Amino acid sequence: MNKALQTLIDRGFYAQCTDIEKLSALMDNGPITFYVGCDPTGPSLHIGHMVPFFAFKHLRQAGHCGIALVGGGTARIGDPSGKTEMRKMLTYEQIDENVKSIEAQLDRFIGFDNKNAFTDNNKNWLANLNYIDFLRDIGSCFSVNRMLSFEAYKKRMETGLTFIEFNYQLLQSYDFLQLHNRHNCCLQIGGDDQWGNIVAGVDLIRRKTDSLDGKNHDVFGLTFPLITTSDGKKMGKTEKGALFLDPEMTSPYEFFQYWRNVTDYDVEKFLKLFTFLSLEEIAEIISVDINKAKEILAWEVTKEIHGKEEADKALEGAKAAFGGGGNKSHMPTVEIDKTLFETGIGIIDLIAKTNMGGSRSDIRRIVEQGGASVNDKQIIDIKTIITNSDLNNDNELILRMGKKKFTRVILK
Repeated sequence: MNKALQTLIDRGFYAQCTDIEKLSALMDNGPITFYVGCDPTGPSLHIGHMVPFFAFKHLRQAGHCGIALVGGGTARIGDPSGKTEMRKMLTYEQIDENVKSIEAQLDRFIGFDNKNAFTDNNKNWLANLNYIDFLRDIGSCFSVNRMLSFEAYKKRMETGLTFIEFNYQLLQSYDFLQLHNRHNCCLQIGGDDQWGNIVAGVDLIRRKTDSLDGKNHDVFGLTFPLITTSDGKKMGKTEKGALFLDPEMTSPYEFFQYWRNVTDYDVEKFLKLFTFLSLEEIAEIISVDINKAKEILAWEVTKEIHGKEEADKALEGAKAAFGGGGNKSHMPTVEIDKTLFETGIGIIDLIAKTNMGGSRSDIRRIVEQGGASVNDKQIIDIKTIITNSDLNNDNELILRMGKKKFTRVILK
């Protein structure tokens, strides 16, 4: 097996491939060009989008050339894969803004050099397509019966599949054909929910390329498992929603804490998928101390997404919150008007102002169960009033709600 492919298999990336033996032989003969796509349906990627891009970096490190295709064209339709209802339609202006934001996020993570790693936008060839010509040239290559056999369409047929979404597979397949013609791209990678679309692209290229031109038109599809936690939940989901890469949507501290609090059973899997530590290093880390392994996982992933400085700050903040030293200035912090403490503020109102998550009834339940504290003093009475007398020597409060949520309250 080709070394780069074996790395992906060993680290848990592999789900299925159109012809892995033939792909392996091709990669042994020299560098290939591959691509992974994502649609800019929002201003930020979330961690669930990133599995193929971690694989991207592994393949690039092995000497292969990668294209990150941002779907400024396909986002105008919306991918039905994995969805129970049609995506919200965005304006073209919104999509263009999202493209800029996502390209910047990917550049920070991958580091595009415009040689072995670069971006493209399928808006470049989709936006001005002549629909009649497209149907004659591309639509004629697709079987409706076969399209409906793919899981993405079968699921949506139960709830209602619009005709505009039905076109999505044709457009993604056309993307692969365009990248093959423009950049000699011969491999598409992505999540396993994209298998039907990827296979359709492979088939389209086989149909549309002329075997008599003397060129090699063998193309392949490779997919990765859809990552879930050990309890079967979608990986990267928090109480506040998805774990976004944008620090304004998910702070680096919250991002760090997500990984610090994964279950013991998920640590090794996530170290293999979301870090670039060697398998030998991972095995040693896991064998020594699972809690230390979680800390290393959190720091490594935060470093990859937000940079070393933010990872260090998040680690310091976590240590301060959990009594292990550290710098409390890096803890999540909220400013509250000092006059509220002069007159007194109820514990429920105070916690609600910190945005630690949960409804007022959730906060009330946690307090009644003894899961809340102010400066390490447990609070169990929901009628407790917090005043200036509860402030610590630094004239502030450290609030805890549950085992994992801490916030530093300073006065303004």
